[in-house]
Amino acid sequence: MKSLLIETLPFNVSPITLTEGKSTSGNPLVEGILATVEVKNGNGRYYSKELWERELEKYNVLVKERRACGELDHPDSQVINLKNVSHNISKLWWDGDNVMGSIELLPTPSGNILKALIGAGIKVGVSSRGMGSLKQVGEVLEVQDDFDLLCWDFVSTPSNPGSYMTPLCEGLSTSSNPYSKVNSIITDILCANGTCPTF
Repeated sequence: MKSLLIETLPFNVSPITLTEGKSTSGNPLVEGILATVEVKNGNGRYYSKELWERELEKYNVLVKERRACGELDHPDSQVINLKNVSHNISKLWWDGDNVMGSIELLPTPSGNILKALIGAGIKVGVSSRGMGSLKQVGEVLEVQDDFDLLCWDFVSTPSNPGSYMTPLCEGLSTSSNPYSKVNSIITDILCANGTCPTF
């Protein structure tokens, strides 16, 4: 069964990138690592390079059409809400086992908040959002071939090792949800039975 999978990376941007990097529309650009493959991340998940290669090939269609938008904060949804869009990914490429990206900060309410946070030196995370299933393989939860990448969002708490936006990192999913401990217990029970949902 597919469930919402969220991976988060710390995102540290140099002021030069924010002030001198501009898109063709004049919006600020930042760039760095969006994902790291073939390693156990902070959420205990493992993504194969073949899986990311396939998903990037599909996602590049959205990049070319200027529809590779993401939100400020992760919703618990597979829908990208345009009212919350903060950025658009303008370019993707590989650097070894790292998925790299150039991200345009948009002049939307959420984009302006993100630009102000980055401009003030606040470290934010970048996080992939997708749908897929997991399989326990030894010490890791392996993301299966049914994974579909939805987008990358900016978040406050990072999880992927060594990924910073100029430079960029992945981050840990945490929640201020009062039911997070209950969700954790339910996840442990379900994972023991072979189906690992994410909340």
